[in-house]
Amino acid sequence: MTISQNWHEKAGVLIEALPYMRRYAGCSVLVKFGGHAMGEQEYVNAFAADMMLLRQVGTRPIIVHGGGPQIGKMLEKLNIETNFVNGLRVTDEATISVVEMVLAGAINKSLVASINAAGGCAVGLSGKDGNLITATKLTSQSENDGQAIDLGFVGKPETVNTAVIDALMGAEMIPVVAPIGLGIDGHTYNINADTAAGALAGAIGATRLLMLTDVAGVKGADGNVISHLTVSEARALIKDGTVNGGMIPKVETCIDAVETGAEAAVILDGRAPHAVLVELFTEHGIGTLITQD
Repeated sequence: MTISQNWHEKAGVLIEALPYMRRYAGCSVLVKFGGHAMGEQEYVNAFAADMMLLRQVGTRPIIVHGGGPQIGKMLEKLNIETNFVNGLRVTDEATISVVEMVLAGAINKSLVASINAAGGCAVGLSGKDGNLITATKLTSQSENDGQAIDLGFVGKPETVNTAVIDALMGAEMIPVVAPIGLGIDGHTYNINADTAAGALAGAIGATRLLMLTDVAGVKGADGNVISHLTVSEARALIKDGTVNGGMIPKVETCIDAVETGAEAAVILDGRAPHAVLVELFTEHGIGTLITQD
């Protein structure tokens, strides 16, 4: 896409969004940003500009980012073997050092720099800063015999202390959070970015949790995207197998976020141009909205 095409496209989005631009003024919107798009500067720059626009119209964005592909590349470069169990990276002492370096270092600061270059005022931090996320060790089970599998330094949020987030948003800054947590045992833990985003969205009472993925949303049995689900309806789709595979943990994360304090959660295609703006500032949005019953 050329610069001219990008600006023409953005102008069209903004014109359509004008009647809705103040809809989320004063509201907190947590955006989970990740995947392969983070490795393409064009996508990062467009995302950064959109975050800046949110702040300009009074919305208060908070970003939680992933970085799996970038971690994988660094581990390969350092000749550190990596394995996955049920989609989770087994994280030993050597691996957690690389994970923290990549997530809280290179990726986090690059995203912060892109937002600031777009005119924003972003601040990077990890779940270890300000006791933001206290983690506990996460284990998995073998699909063969159900035995517990030690994943190493992989954790899940136990408590969330929003004081540092509240302070940054109060100063009109954009928090950018790397999903690393400090365990109650003093160890550093790698936390799935979706899980971290859901826990933080619930804790801050976000008006929206936006889960940017590589699919258009939750699809029904007919293959079409479902525009709205209640928690009960979402659980029923998981139970009957309509929601399956990698979509299950994303939907479960949205359910958890809504049940712990977020007003609503949305699963949407982060590859779509200006996906966040279209979802928030157009009449019907583009993803699957999940709300309380």
